[in-house]
Amino acid sequence: MSVSAEMRPVIALMYDFDKTLCTKDMQEYTFIPNVGLTPEEFWAEAGELSAGKKMDPVLAYMYLMREKAHAAKIPVKREAFVRLGRDLEFFPGVESWFERINRFGEELGVTTEHYIISSGLREIIEGSSIYGAFRDVFACEFLYDENDTVCWPKNAVNYTTKTQFLFRINKGVLDIDNDADLNRYTPEDDRRVPFRSMIYIGDGLTDVPCMKLVKVNGGYSVAVYPEGKRDKVKELLAGDRVNLIEPADYSEGSGLELAVKDMMRKMAAADALYRRTREQLGKIRDE
Repeated sequence: MSVSAEMRPVIALMYDFDKTLCTKDMQEYTFIPNVGLTPEEFWAEAGELSAGKKMDPVLAYMYLMREKAHAAKIPVKREAFVRLGRDLEFFPGVESWFERINRFGEELGVTTEHYIISSGLREIIEGSSIYGAFRDVFACEFLYDENDTVCWPKNAVNYTTKTQFLFRINKGVLDIDNDADLNRYTPEDDRRVPFRSMIYIGDGLTDVPCMKLVKVNGGYSVAVYPEGKRDKVKELLAGDRVNLIEPADYSEGSGLELAVKDMMRKMAAADALYRRTREQLGKIRDE
């Protein structure tokens, strides 16, 4: 007997964005060249601003984007940032990855959901070719005035605040203005996506809190790296922060795809056994 989509177990795949799905920081494709800087100059200035003002690094880069755009007489409107997403370049296989993984989930009898948890800019992600693949995107975002012009940071996601979104996915509380339900006690068995059914994919140190949280709670964490740059992530595996390190190749038949499918198989089997145990316990209690 087939199981309805509502009753299927959920497997959640969560991704960083910059240098995990796209090949470099999203601002570097179009925005930074358009304001007359090199990536090295922009990030150095953002770092100096952060250190000099004791400012959150994410808020520093958002402020600098606004200031440099003004100085270059580039519109700082939402639609202008969204258009930047068209220029993103992805690692091999990314654009077909989500459909393939969803199809595999169907074969396993599970619902597969994809989420972004990123310190990049949500508006740029929205303009990308893969935006529609995600159930939700948690990322930095500007607030805009009545003229659709940037006036304030709306959301800032740094490497530690990223972890709150794991719990939002875990409990099914995706509205970021809903802290009451997020913080309310919820028994593990009543949570929508158990940590054991989560896979986190990132590229480096800024992902460590999420990677570790998923891993120690029974899920899987994977660090990806550009071909030939394994040294960038090998300490994450040696330090027991991740389960695997794999080249950032999302192509069909790649090592990353094979590993994720193995993880999903194990999750689906574990969930089936868990449900069977609960069913048997329920019958015993009713005797």
